[in-house]
Amino acid sequence: MIRVEELSKVFPNPDGTLKRAVDRISFEVVPGEIYGLLGPNGAGKTTTLRMISGLMRPTEGRIWIDGADVTDRPELVKRRIGYLTANTGLYARLTPREFLDYFATLYGLSREAGRRRIDELVEWLGMGDFLKLRCGALSMGQKQRTNIARALIADPPILILDEPTLGLDVLSNRLMLGMVRAQADAGKAILLSTHALDEIETMCRRIGLIHNGKMIAEGRLDDLRQETGCQRLSEVFLHLVGADESVLAD
Repeated sequence: MIRVEELSKVFPNPDGTLKRAVDRISFEVVPGEIYGLLGPNGAGKTTTLRMISGLMRPTEGRIWIDGADVTDRPELVKRRIGYLTANTGLYARLTPREFLDYFATLYGLSREAGRRRIDELVEWLGMGDFLKLRCGALSMGQKQRTNIARALIADPPILILDEPTLGLDVLSNRLMLGMVRAQADAGKAILLSTHALDEIETMCRRIGLIHNGKMIAEGRLDDLRQETGCQRLSEVFLHLVGADESVLAD
């Protein structure tokens, strides 16, 4: 379970002023749920995900992962999270198998358990054809499959996904979304951030809308539709921020 309470992040501007990139947001994600976090570019989504993942310290507020405070116990928390972004890098000189073996070791899996887990993921994700190629020679879809396997190598109970389908072709996109559904069905808590609003509509029952660092609406999508009188998610968002179509084109 992910629980976020009054989370804020402040950055200094070049002129000496302060920018509040995330401003006292609160929400939670329960096991078996895919929770959608969305908003325009610069809204504070990625900063929020980095704080939840323990990659960035919050200025204010608290985050709990399965009851453990991220600030107080960052190493424990990181072992319980699989973090995936569209821009996650690979070690170009390693093969996918070598890359996954390395991360299995980092997560403390024994050599036997690591190999068994890698074999399971390779079969599930259809990685056999490129398992022995160097990561630098892989296509974008192959790289993303490798990164999916990396995020799942320790079978973490929490998945944090930041634009995971960005730049993927139709088949790779379908594979990614199928993986997300399967992990939720297995009881994992999943936090999904994406600009693909159709993915949010089909994957998520609850969402959080961030604008200018603030959570402007949060809850069940059906309730937000009823509140705004809008059916399409893009229309719901635009209604809540009081803006036109240009907001989502930033």
